[in-house]
Order: sequence, then C-alpha cells, then structure tokens
Amino acid sequence: MTRRLAAGVAAGTALAILAACSSSVHPSRPPSGSAAAATAPSTAATTAGAASPASAANAATAATLPPPAGLPAFYAVPVALPAGGPGTLIRSAPVAVAGLHGTAFRVMYVSETIDHRPVAVTGDVAVPDGPPPAGGFPVVTLAHGTDGMAPQCAESLTPSSGQLAVPLLNALLDRGWELTASDYQGEGTPGPLPYLVGAVAAQDTIDIVRAAGHLAGAHASRTYAVWGHSEGGQTALFALHLATAYAPGLHLVGVVAGAAPSQFGLLYQFLRASPFRYYLLMVAGGYQAAYGPQAAPVDEILTPLGVSLLPELTKGCDAYLQRTLDAYSFDQAVRADPFTVPAWRQLLSANDPASFATASPVPLLMPQGGSDEQIPTASTQLLAQHLCGVGQDLERWIYPGQSHAGVIAVYLPDMVRWLADRFAGRPNPDPMTPAGEAAVQTTTCPA
Repeated sequence: MTRRLAAGVAAGTALAILAACSSSVHPSRPPSGSAAAATAPSTAATTAGAASPASAANAATAATLPPPAGLPAFYAVPVALPAGGPGTLIRSAPVAVAGLHGTAFRVMYVSETIDHRPVAVTGDVAVPDGPPPAGGFPVVTLAHGTDGMAPQCAESLTPSSGQLAVPLLNALLDRGWELTASDYQGEGTPGPLPYLVGAVAAQDTIDIVRAAGHLAGAHASRTYAVWGHSEGGQTALFALHLATAYAPGLHLVGVVAGAAPSQFGLLYQFLRASPFRYYLLMVAGGYQAAYGPQAAPVDEILTPLGVSLLPELTKGCDAYLQRTLDAYSFDQAVRADPFTVPAWRQLLSANDPASFATASPVPLLMPQGGSDEQIPTASTQLLAQHLCGVGQDLERWIYPGQSHAGVIAVYLPDMVRWLADRFAGRPNPDPMTPAGEAAVQTTTCPA
C-alpha cells in the first residue's frame, strides 16, 4: 500500500506516473534541509482568500504552535483554529515549481478528526494557466498512497516531486483541471497520521477542495473528481461513500480508486508473511492515534516489543519504517490476530470498504495491475462483487502482468479519458474501452 508518485513521460505514451509502489524504493523524506524547506516562506506565510473564512484566518494566525521539528514556519499550526468549519482556509503561500503549466500554492486548512473536532491539515493546490471557464476550473483531488505517518513525510514539502510530480500535474493542468492534494492530518501537522482510517483521509481530501474555493486566484469549481491509488484508493472509496452527506455544497462526478485495500481479514493474512508486514504496525499506531488507547488497545494485539516500536512511526518515512520495523519477525511484534479481538474487529470492519451497505450515485472506476504484489486482485474482485450487489455503478479494469506501482503509467491515459467523460456529463457506465494494453480485463456494473 505504499506509494511513490514518480513522474515518467514518453512521447505518445504515459504522461506521468501516480505510483503506489513499495517503500523499498521510496527514500525517507528529510526532516530538514529539503528543497521544500529552502523554497518555503521563512515566516507564517500569507493568508489568502477574499471570502470571510480568510478574515477569520487572519485572526487565528496571531498565535501559533511551533512547526513540527525540521519543518519550515508555514507548518506552524494556529493555537485557535478559525471559525468557519471544514474547508476554511488558514493560510497559503505560492510555491515556485519549475516547468509547471500553472501556479502552485501550499495551503493549510481546517478539516475534522474522526470524532468531528476541527484540525489543521496541509496540502497543495495547482491552478491551470489561462482564464477559468464559467463556474471555475473543475478539480481533481488526489488521495496519496502510503508515504509514512510523520509530519516530515508531507507531500507538500516537496512540491515538484512525489504526488506533485510536474509531468503528472501538467497532464491534468493541460486539460484545464485544477489539482488539490491533501497531506492528510498528521503529515505536515503533528503526527502520527491516522493510517487507513478511511473517513479521516476522505474528509481531508474533500476539504482541500473546499479550501481551494477560498483561495484567491484559484478559481476552483465546486465540481470535482477524486483519484487515489493504494492507501489513496481506500481514501477515494470513503470519499465516494461520504461525499454527498459530508460536502453537499460540492458536486462529485467520479471516483477512481486504484488498487484499494479492502477485505481486511484476507489482507491481514496476506501481509503477515510479506515484506510489507510493517503496514500492520502502522495500522495499530494509526488507529490508536485516531480513536484513542481505550477504543484501540494496542497491547491486546501487539507484544511488548511491538508496542515499544510504535514511537518509531513518527521518526521517519517509508524506507525508514520498513528498515526499522521489518527488522523484527511478525511473531516478535504481533501477539494476536486483530479479528479475534472484538474492539479491533469493529474498527477494522468500520474502515473496510467491503462494509458499505449502500451505493453512491457517483460512478466508480477501480483500476489495478494483474500482478499486484501488495493488494491481491482477489480482494478487489470480492469488493467489486459486493459493491455491484448493493447497486454501485462501477467499472473494474485489470491490466495483465502489471505490478502494484507499474500499472499507474499504463492506466493513466485511460483514466484521464474516463475522468474527461465524467466532467462532460457523459452516460455511465462509460462505453469506452481501456487501451493501455491488450486484453484488459473489465467488469462493469450494471452490466
């Protein structure tokens, strides 16, 4: 479920890679001295937006907590968050990104915790060049995959790489689409990230669209789509599930959930013997961060050694976590199957997209590689069958031979065409045939 959004452009082929690849090839993000730290403002940046939420933000920035260790001053969180609710813009600052076909901003905005308390979240907004259409630029909001759980893992620290790789941005900007990308709460702001708590990441991903609407010069439409892969695929599915009730003032037209984790019982058995078993410790620490130690009692599923490793979650990013946590065997760190512990079974079920009992009116696309080494294709097949059974409009595309990360470059042009049809209001299910490679296996509901 890890991710590196690396860019790759070849004439006449994929424009970019939105990758959710193994952390073994994803370096830990430096806590200080990075290019982002060098380009970030040295003070608490400008508060942007002409609407009333920005006025509230001006007052809130007067007193701030220090930014997380090693992060620039932009990431200092106001002691009192501004009134205005989720999506309220706290501050913004322009970010120079070489070769970008538009203008980039780093933003801080208000979202919600799992128990509906306001929380500061950071992220990025990229605005196309040229005049906006009537109603503003349609928005694609990116839900990133696993990159760690610590403040220093924030995507917005490196705005010309990772999730905001310039070729990827330009592929969307050139379509006239605005891009928003949340860091998720706990990255960029005090951690740890509530890892795989679906509603939290979905709210963060939706609220940055609302925040872009308050950003002066962004000209963001209320019409948007969600795209996530791996961890971000689970986020995208929860955005599909929550969007209508959570953000009725926005108009969601489509959701792309690539290689999304689901069927958590199956996934637990798969991961425990894999090089990605450290994800299970991330889930334990992330759920405790979201729900608290009583609702998520880590000592009931982890050994004393496993519990002692949880502070490592905020000391580094992907490569660090894999190196540090996977130095221990599964049995050294885990004492019990969480599905045998009632409190954990309840939490895991609540965060599994396989628990959705109703359909969304918004169309769903589920692309994945046929040789995915992190998310078994059987799990997404079961998920698609379940969602079809509750009446969800969906398409599932399986690209033979493609890996968890490698499939992104292959499905990207197909997905862009599918998103263009959603923004154009074309019928669903989409009659288009994916052309990224020969013999793509397709499932469509309704048939």
